Amino acid sequence: MARRKQYKEEEVIEKAMALFWRNGYENTSVRMLETEMGINQFSIYSSFGNKNGVFLESLKCYKNKIKTITDRLEASKNGVIGIKTYFYDFLEFAQDNGRSKGCLVTNTVNELGSKADPLLLTELQKFAAHIKGLFEGNLKQEKSKSKATVTKEANYLLTSMLGLSVASKIMNTTQLEDFIETVFINI
Repeated sequence: MARRKQYKEEEVIEKAMALFWRNGYENTSVRMLETEMGINQFSIYSSFGNKNGVFLESLKCYKNKIKTITDRLEASKNGVIGIKTYFYDFLEFAQDNGRSKGCLVTNTVNELGSKADPLLLTELQKFAAHIKGLFEGNLKQEKSKSKATVTKEANYLLTSMLGLSVASKIMNTTQLEDFIETVFINI
């Protein structure tokens, strides 16, 4: 008879997500995950396969957390203003005790780049494509924009969002607001 788990996967994955978000993928060891998650290495491997498996589950958890602001963007009927609101919402979302953690996805892309495990890279790219799709949906609400302009501006906004994520970790509020306002002068 199989032993019953003494933990809830959602709870331990949320703890793992916070650890990866704080430390990065490479700087998070299985030992650190054991301590943070409050489960032993056997349980980690049994439930998630390996560190990569824990990270992939953590990424799902992150997507669920950020859903509060991505859902607002998806439901927005304000075109460009809806996207600008998302940028400001992101700054608030990424705060932790007065310090910005940036975006888990952006942090991981910056850290691992193309050397990331292919499955992990695919998941990171899917997340970016989803955000870009939300930008395109809002840009299409602006009737004056051609299909080509929507695509170019969505690419620009996605790149700007990545930059905002990185900058949010080191710049002050005024600098970040200046950045956002300048991005939207160009849209």
